[in-house]
Amino acid sequence: MKRQDLVSKIKSKQSLLCVGLDTDIIRIPQFIKDNFDDPILEFNRRIIEATKDQCVAYKFNIAFYEAQGVKGWESLEKSLALIPDDIFTIADAKRGDIGNTSKLYARTFFETYNFDSITVSPYMGQDSLEPFYGYNDKWVIILGLTSNKGSADFQMQTLADGRKVYQEVIRRSAEFGDAGNTMFVVGATKTDFIKEVRDIIPNHFFLMPGIGKQGGDLEGSLKNGLNDDYGLLINSSRGIIYASDGEDFDKSAAEAASQLNQSITPYL
Repeated sequence: MKRQDLVSKIKSKQSLLCVGLDTDIIRIPQFIKDNFDDPILEFNRRIIEATKDQCVAYKFNIAFYEAQGVKGWESLEKSLALIPDDIFTIADAKRGDIGNTSKLYARTFFETYNFDSITVSPYMGQDSLEPFYGYNDKWVIILGLTSNKGSADFQMQTLADGRKVYQEVIRRSAEFGDAGNTMFVVGATKTDFIKEVRDIIPNHFFLMPGIGKQGGDLEGSLKNGLNDDYGLLINSSRGIIYASDGEDFDKSAAEAASQLNQSITPYL
């Protein structure tokens, strides 16, 4: 998907919402597991039908699918096929390895599964990410400043010149691509630092996890993260897909997505 197509979809829907399909077989309502051969697919189908008018992106956390072995990969492929072509898709795989291995990761998610984007780790440097840039209209989403507590272990460490590690990672890795094919994961729990990141990369999109169950600051994220092309995808996973564990879980997911959008819209 081209940048302008994503921006146009945000504008037309007045939404920045990315729904995270972190579909845990343990948390799927029992009646789905009792009545369907592929409960992950059926759960996703109902969530997608309930939320597709509310969101501009879906993010699949690959761990929840590959943990189920071959059947999980089949559920992933079939779920991906249910998403309308004009909605942005993210493989939240956090890959990154030496060139030959990354080349196969890129082939997996950009050719075999035809995702629009993939999350990657920049730890091994530019050559580990270059294979992901070999595809037109695909996006590389680089881990920049993550929402977890452990981000302090390395990302927040201070370099000799006084800058933080995450600042140098973002500054340097922004040079690997451009604002038309590169996004950064910037956690909504890190509100105090979002403006600093925006100053480093004023034109790039941020994928922002941490809203909802992780307690991220939506208002602060929007105020400090928005740019002239919107520049944000606000992800919510558990807060939407597990809004209810009853037979009305899809209706509850739609209501949760709508409520989050109502909080976002005034800033657009």
